[in-house]
Amino acid sequence: MFTQVTIIKDGRLGLLYENGVLVRVLSPGRHAFRTLFAPEREIVQVDIRERSTTIKNQEILTADKVAIRISLIVYFKTVDAKAAIQNVETFEDRLYEDVQLAARRFLATRTLDQILRGRNELSDAIREDVKASASTYGVEIRRADVKDLVFPGNLREIMNRVIETERTCEAQKLTAVSNAEIQKITAEAAAFARAQQLEADEKAAALLKANPELIKLKEVEALREIGLKGGNHFYFGMPALSGVPRNGT
Repeated sequence: MFTQVTIIKDGRLGLLYENGVLVRVLSPGRHAFRTLFAPEREIVQVDIRERSTTIKNQEILTADKVAIRISLIVYFKTVDAKAAIQNVETFEDRLYEDVQLAARRFLATRTLDQILRGRNELSDAIREDVKASASTYGVEIRRADVKDLVFPGNLREIMNRVIETERTCEAQKLTAVSNAEIQKITAEAAAFARAQQLEADEKAAALLKANPELIKLKEVEALREIGLKGGNHFYFGMPALSGVPRNGT
């Protein structure tokens, strides 16, 4: 009857104020307080889970004078509940402002090409820039990513053409490489075949040189093949007399 019960859920901490003064930090769980002759109490719960906030539609002029509109998503965690509530009026608003300014400082020193090719640098730069300031109100920046990046209409058209050209060049490059590989393999195969044929001819020549009788055998085989075709005459022996035909087949 004279007890007040408060439940602090997991992922949160409670700041207990008595008569407007912070007394202690309450951990997750059930907490009971006497109400008889008790001071005026207030419990402020602080979410200590990792959360995110979006920094929307920031108009920024890059180092090469291109106007872009960018939206960022920032992941953060409250690591000191007391500092988050005590040191600034609203730590979420302060975080929004700090990240916004850090992003502007970083992107204003980069060209459009550097921004497109180095998005991961933005996360590291914002984290380092805001780290010291955020720690004073109990917040830790975990990550900051580019959510949306919008260019002027004419620039979008140019970039789309550039991307399409790069893809075409890459495809042509791959085709050229493939053709070069095919030509190389074909040339190597032809060279290997010629080397094999030359080696076989050299072995045959050496064999004939070592065995002269094989030459006669080759001649006989050649004559036999010619004879099988028909319509040929072969003459052996003495030269024929004038006007007298030779006999032979």
